[in-house]
Amino acid sequence: MLVAEDVARRRQEPKIRNPFHYGDLVADESFTDRDDELKQLKSDILNGHNVALIAPRRYGKSSLVRAALSDLVGRGVLVVEVDLMATPTKERLAGKLAKSIDSDIAPTVFKAKEHLRFFQSLRVAPVVTVDADGRFSFSFSASRAPEEIDDTLERLLELPATVASDTGKEVVVYFDEFQEVTQIDPALPALMRSVFQQQQHVSHVYAGSKRHMMHRLFNHENEPFYRSAKTMEIGLIPVTLFKAFVRERFDASERGVSDDVLDRLLATTRGHPYATQELAYALWEEVPRGFTATADDLDHALRAVLHAENAHFTLVWEKTTKPQKLLLQALASETGKPFSVSYRDRHGLPSSSHVQRALKPLIEDELIEKEERGSYDIAQPFLREWILAYVS
Repeated sequence: MLVAEDVARRRQEPKIRNPFHYGDLVADESFTDRDDELKQLKSDILNGHNVALIAPRRYGKSSLVRAALSDLVGRGVLVVEVDLMATPTKERLAGKLAKSIDSDIAPTVFKAKEHLRFFQSLRVAPVVTVDADGRFSFSFSASRAPEEIDDTLERLLELPATVASDTGKEVVVYFDEFQEVTQIDPALPALMRSVFQQQQHVSHVYAGSKRHMMHRLFNHENEPFYRSAKTMEIGLIPVTLFKAFVRERFDASERGVSDDVLDRLLATTRGHPYATQELAYALWEEVPRGFTATADDLDHALRAVLHAENAHFTLVWEKTTKPQKLLLQALASETGKPFSVSYRDRHGLPSSSHVQRALKPLIEDELIEKEERGSYDIAQPFLREWILAYVS
């Protein structure tokens, strides 16, 4: 137990910030061991390649792209960025495109408010508003005829190439969650592709978290974007690399972590970028300055994480069917081949046809993933722990 003098001393000590980061984009020293992928992505962009970057959510793909683009911006490359998850309609997409073009590349060509003339060629004039910081926002009325919005969107998609031609600078157009493009309008990929294939000095980065949808968009011969971009997938970070990172972060903040505790932490997260940062963050919070993390500290940290994730996983669980619940419970306790008779008998699963029907949507939602040699596993580390702790 701390005596009064210890409490007073700790209050006077300078606060050390938790060195682990999750939730938002990860940058600088918190960006972990993606050196090869970062180098490759920057090289592809600088060489004018289009890249389809594929990874499940929380694997750090957005942080990777931002790290690459931040470096390229420092070299004079211009960047247009749109998150398609935030643009459910073509009108919203047009507004986001106009805002990014106005904020990030138009000032390179025009001075002050003159760059608003950049949008005079649009068939539908945007409604322009100004916020307290003097930044412009753009909106387009949904009451206009579809062909007018299509024409306006096409012109906006052409503008980055106009800037590239006028300035002699390289331009990158980055779409996050690109698989949402078909949800906005099934005809939109064809429109975008017809514009982009004419842009010689513009690179395009298409990042997406739904692997089966992204692979179809770029690898199916009937899709407009078929073989139009280099496919780049990022996976889990090797445990050996993450082990060195976590240890260094603890050491640098005047705390320690034993090999046994570190091995248990990484056995739980399996190199999942978001999960490892989240559990390491929670563990660090359990350890006083000058002390070493113990097994009890890790147990407390894991309980804290599961408590924080409980609302999310409860919603996931409530949306699943009874066969899906049985399958998730089985895979939480044992990675394996759920179609085999022995596996189904051990875990009380229904027939293989019922397992197949239960499995497909869980894979599409990336709750379950297929491994080598036909085995299946739960994709999200904390979902496994939550099932074992709360519903098994």
